[in-house]
Amino acid sequence: MNFVCPRCKGGLTQVSPGHLFCEQDALDFHQVDGVWRFLLPERELHYSRFIADYESIRHAEGRFSAEASYYRSLPFKDLSGHFSNDWRIRAASFRLLQRMLPAESTVLDLGAGNGWMSNRLASAGHHVFAIDLLVNPEDGLGAWKFYETNFMPAQSEFSHLPFGKQFADVVVFNASFHYSEDYEVTLAEILRVLKPNGMVVIMDTPVYRHASSGEQMLAERRSEFLARYGFASDSIQSVGFLTYERMKKLGATLSIDWLHVYPFYGLRWALRPWWVRLRGGREPAQFGLWLGKRRN
Repeated sequence: MNFVCPRCKGGLTQVSPGHLFCEQDALDFHQVDGVWRFLLPERELHYSRFIADYESIRHAEGRFSAEASYYRSLPFKDLSGHFSNDWRIRAASFRLLQRMLPAESTVLDLGAGNGWMSNRLASAGHHVFAIDLLVNPEDGLGAWKFYETNFMPAQSEFSHLPFGKQFADVVVFNASFHYSEDYEVTLAEILRVLKPNGMVVIMDTPVYRHASSGEQMLAERRSEFLARYGFASDSIQSVGFLTYERMKKLGATLSIDWLHVYPFYGLRWALRPWWVRLRGGREPAQFGLWLGKRRN
């Protein structure tokens, strides 16, 4: 088994094929419907409201299907037809990511959602672990059943990963880093599980030049969710966005060298900042990929 206890980081005893036990903390971890459950008991309550709100929103938006073809087509085709623009961005980012990965890497896909990226990376020969809080069979890790590739889905939070030191070649935050409640704590955990020459990738998290723009975006989102769903979806204190200054400080604090690279999302996307400036609107978010390595 490749797993350790997410609390003490000690080894686990295999009780049965779907049951692991931590003797130090007297904790049981089970594989349920193909998904390993490593969310610590004391953290289940912390995330319960967030998970319920998030799943309600995603279900209302129709981000699921009963057809395997829908999941297997992502991110290059959105067979639902509802979120083609979103998936166009994801596809461009993923193409760029593919060019950056060493061959046959051990990859942690953090914020894996329905597993589309884990599926693509596994089919390219990588050894992939899909990590998320959501385990439902439509939009969460339970959707692994729709794929024909082999990757390992596991429920866990970013700051308490069930992996030993220097386990992964690459850790990818799959449009998910902004859900972290403490960027420094999260990245410190990533550096623990990352090999010395490994790479951390922060992909498709909104980036602003001014923190005030990010705060305005969050306020707009809360208002929209309250009006549409009846709740603000802010039960956890996730940071929500990045700034270039924040990334600079994180790099200095944790000794990480960052490279920010941009895929081409299309001419319309490239012209967005100019249109917004002409109309006097809020600074639009940038995305792209942050590639991070330990400083020598």
